[in-house]
Amino acid sequence: MALDADTLKQLLDTIDKFVENRLRPLESQVGAEDLIPDDVIQDMREMGLFGLTIPEAYGGLGLNMSEEVAVARVFGHTSPAFRSIFGTNVGIGSQALIIDGTEAQKQQYLPGMATGEIIGSFCLTEPEAGSDAASVRLTAKKAGDDYLLNGTKRYITNAPKAQLLTVFARTNANETGSRGVSAFLVDAKSPGISMGQPYRKMGQQGTYVCDVMFDDVRVSAADLVGGKEDVGFRTAMKVLDKGRLHISALSVGIAERLIRDSVKYASERKQFGKPIFEFQMIQSMLARSQTEMYAARCMVEDVARRRDAGENVAALAAACKLFATEMVGRVADNAVQIHGGAGYVEDYGIERFYRDVRLFRIYEGTSEIQQTVIAKDLLKQLG
Repeated sequence: MALDADTLKQLLDTIDKFVENRLRPLESQVGAEDLIPDDVIQDMREMGLFGLTIPEAYGGLGLNMSEEVAVARVFGHTSPAFRSIFGTNVGIGSQALIIDGTEAQKQQYLPGMATGEIIGSFCLTEPEAGSDAASVRLTAKKAGDDYLLNGTKRYITNAPKAQLLTVFARTNANETGSRGVSAFLVDAKSPGISMGQPYRKMGQQGTYVCDVMFDDVRVSAADLVGGKEDVGFRTAMKVLDKGRLHISALSVGIAERLIRDSVKYASERKQFGKPIFEFQMIQSMLARSQTEMYAARCMVEDVARRRDAGENVAALAAACKLFATEMVGRVADNAVQIHGGAGYVEDYGIERFYRDVRLFRIYEGTSEIQQTVIAKDLLKQLG
């Protein structure tokens, strides 16, 4: 259910102040320590950030897509690690349950996810199943009324912090590709689950990513998402469509932050007796960055409205994700160039964003996968 305009503005203003006053001063500390302070996470719980998109009936705010991308854009004004800690509850960690879960499953898990007591994690990627998500090999074999899960998931965001895993496994060994894949809700503390060491990453310090291993992990049939086998891949694709819009909006917000910081620096930094902002090549970089950011913002807002209206936006969401994430990479590169040596050292934080945004072109589907989705949709329209 959509919020009224005044309530949404109040929410966005509150989040904006939290980002500016609470989170931005901690960016360098989080980057150095690779850790978000517990008191900050608790503040996020109290603000209701973990339940932004969880329906009101289960204790969340129930934001629609247009409202969600507006919030994501504001959170783009600080290091993406801060959004990541609650981002899986807002997006991929909860949406399989919200979209296709049974009422009993929703009642069991969503209230705890809305408060942040339960952190969710989305376990799809495997050592041999990344962009080719339909090639899931982790198995789920019937054992009486239960299933036994065996296999490994790779690069799983928030897994070290999660209490609930949405795990995609092959329930039908006779089916290839997307058929035969099911989704399960799994307690992260279940016997037989082990977590790998968190990865040391190129960027996004303060986010938590590791492999998850399953060795005869027993899962009740009651925790099969939606109570149906062999439809998990379709569930995953629905979740990723939504996630792609969220990441697109986050990319827009980060671009806004980088452009603002670059304009400020260029207006203060002097060379040849005048601010470097007065040089046309600096103006050109800023103008192009602003234009591309605005185009991405318009795309995201348009597709979010279409999704809220019930339109199938899979190809449009892919287009948004492709353009916005490639855009923010170019904006970050321009920001480093405008700052010169200051952009390459840690003091200004520009180099950190440059590394952080590189991931956006990979997760939730690589840029190449987005192009494939768009191209296939064009052929479908022709046919």
